[in-house]
Amino acid sequence: MKKTALVVCPGRGTYNKAELGYISNNFSDKALQAQFDAVRAAAGLATVSELDRQAVFSRSIHLKADNAAALIFAAGVCDYYSINRNNFDVVAVTGNSMGWYTALGCAGVLTPASGMQLVTDMAQLTADGAGAQFIYPVINDNWQPDTNRIALVQQQLAMHAGELFMSIVYGGYAVIAGSEPAVKAAMAALPPCDERFPMLLAGHAAFHTSFMQAASDKALSLWPAARFNQPQLPLIDGRGQIWPNFGSDLAALQRYTLQHQVCQPYHFSKALQVAVKEFAPQHIILLGPGASLGGAVAQSLIEINWQGLSSKQDFIAAQQSEHPYMLSMGIAEQRLLLG
Repeated sequence: MKKTALVVCPGRGTYNKAELGYISNNFSDKALQAQFDAVRAAAGLATVSELDRQAVFSRSIHLKADNAAALIFAAGVCDYYSINRNNFDVVAVTGNSMGWYTALGCAGVLTPASGMQLVTDMAQLTADGAGAQFIYPVINDNWQPDTNRIALVQQQLAMHAGELFMSIVYGGYAVIAGSEPAVKAAMAALPPCDERFPMLLAGHAAFHTSFMQAASDKALSLWPAARFNQPQLPLIDGRGQIWPNFGSDLAALQRYTLQHQVCQPYHFSKALQVAVKEFAPQHIILLGPGASLGGAVAQSLIEINWQGLSSKQDFIAAQQSEHPYMLSMGIAEQRLLLG
């Protein structure tokens, strides 16, 4: 009997050294890859196949904004198409930040080729954007909310109002963006933790803030609503709003995708929480590349005590059961359960 599943698409920064070869090693659908490559070749850019098959991972090549976006989108869509539909019934799809574009591709709002064009365009338009972005935890070691850290983050946002913004609510992490001086000051003011945070996200501009307005304006002129199709399955966006399959206002979806989503905060936790409450999936499937989404998804579930989850230990115990709730395509043994 088929299990129902929510599909979740990862955002920027998920195709790294460990993911080199992810597409060529995992997928046999050469026709799909050819569609991606044709879009890139027509624009005079390195193709997904060329990038993925390089012998050595190069930060300057693979992390270049439009190359990284192309690899992440292609890997995600290929993962989506490789889910065994005899075993899983995908009931809805959502994503984190750039993963919204992958979600549009999975839901059929964008064809594989038009989706590749959109992520390449958006990466190029936002790459020159001003500002910076960093990440800071607002949870404790048990993945429960840390009221002190939350207050410290809010204090910095208030202190630098108009220059510093919440960019992504990402499970137990605040992703904060703004002008470079404000980001630098906030990072210096927040107490260090886990020997990693606050962590500057290299190569990231002030995504999901008003700093992206020029990119948004240009994208709206390049991507009229006519280039969008009706969703083939429900989508949950970065506000937690559901776009129904076959009944969505495409002009509104175009505006959300290219205006709100680009210039306003992305509430990934809310998207995920709405998705599990509304669709009650038997599994959550995390697309690749990588497997970095797991923590943020689990933390978002713990925040609402989903199925009794109240701590990191609860989640680990649930995942170690015979039938783990969350299945990540970036983890080889879990991937086998999905093919």
